[in-house]
Amino acid sequence: MSPDTEAPVEASVEALSPGLERDLRARLLAAQRSWRSPGVSAGVVRDGRLVWSGHVGAARLGAAAAPATDDTQYMIGSVTKTFTALVVMALRDEGLLSLDDTLDTFLPGTRHARVPVRQMLAHASGLQREPVGNIWESLVAPDREAFRAGVEDAEQVLPAHHAFHYSNLAYGLLGQVIETVTGRDWEDVVRERVLDPLGMTRTGLTPAADRAVGYQVDPFARTATEEPLFALEATAPLGGLWSTVADMARYAAYVARPDDRVVAPETVTEMCRPLIMTDVDGWSGAYGLGFGMGRRGDRVFVGHGGAMPGFLTGLRVRRAEGIGAIVFANASSRAMSLGLATDLLEAVLDSEPPLPEAWVPEPERPELAPLLGQWWSEGEPITFFVRGGELWSYLAEDDALSETRYAAEGPDRFRAVAGRERGEVLEVVRAADGSIEKLYFATYAVTRRPLAFADLTR
Repeated sequence: MSPDTEAPVEASVEALSPGLERDLRARLLAAQRSWRSPGVSAGVVRDGRLVWSGHVGAARLGAAAAPATDDTQYMIGSVTKTFTALVVMALRDEGLLSLDDTLDTFLPGTRHARVPVRQMLAHASGLQREPVGNIWESLVAPDREAFRAGVEDAEQVLPAHHAFHYSNLAYGLLGQVIETVTGRDWEDVVRERVLDPLGMTRTGLTPAADRAVGYQVDPFARTATEEPLFALEATAPLGGLWSTVADMARYAAYVARPDDRVVAPETVTEMCRPLIMTDVDGWSGAYGLGFGMGRRGDRVFVGHGGAMPGFLTGLRVRRAEGIGAIVFANASSRAMSLGLATDLLEAVLDSEPPLPEAWVPEPERPELAPLLGQWWSEGEPITFFVRGGELWSYLAEDDALSETRYAAEGPDRFRAVAGRERGEVLEVVRAADGSIEKLYFATYAVTRRPLAFADLTR
């Protein structure tokens, strides 16, 4: 595909308008000039497909100069962590490990025996940031034996869950957890469980000869120096993958609208829920189980940034609208790839928001009819209604945060399976004649008329 050509789009996916495409292209050009990056590549995904891509500048300079395409490989750095996290969650879903398992389960005798998997996934363990040794100066990464030996010299620099503390060391350890549980190399497990199911054929630890080359641009002379190729060895799970716009578009599409190819959709949702705030003052950022969250206005985006010598990457997904963006720059510094990915998504959402589906009447659910309508609890209304053939309730109409969805567990018993009161039980209490007398929801009495607590005790 040429640098200025969009990816093919299936007929079922609405293409972007020419005006919006021009706007995205202008943003890409402005970013490349501002960052002084030799090249910048980007793609936007909507409804499961790459609907726009753009490439500015060069993937490689000098005698082998070449522009990038959708299949040019860039080092994605710490975006790799999301792949490591997905594999951990897949192993959890299969019962092969628990997020509450501690490190000594997998590395017996380690000094960090009590650190659980969950805290490592969320950067909440307090483990020091980097593996032992000055690998970012020498660009010589440890093999498995050296990495494990170095773990015993590493520190826990903060108490667990004291604060968000980004730890490459923790993700290197998660790679060891994966290898211990499966008995296989980390890359092989990632390929089998994530890359192959998603069709990411140009993603892996070893790039092809036509890869992008990374550079450091002198801020004053503005010359570009080629950065060395960095093989991360045992630390690959924290940032070693290479990928392309086309492959990362497939990945963003999966994160936006997951199916069962990698993990259950509910597991992806779990990974994208905040466990610890990265910005405790402004609440603009958080981190979950492998994915970061960033808020702009009323929108929350999930994804991850990545940085390696010569490369800066940004992955952003807005799951509510099924849209994602990937941005690559082949420069060591200045490129705000994660910010541009967010800018591209906001441009699409603001200019061409997705259209809602037409409303259709619900099928008859006679067994639910006696429950529907307004009830009262604690002096406040709670309204039961049907949506998508299922029982729902809300505390305030048009307030999605007040909604709860229920599933029947048996006669006169429902379980809240989504929403505000997920996990709680709704019980139906019947009078002698079989009519509904009242409900109990999370043990609170729910009645057809507003009653005081004093009325309930009579």
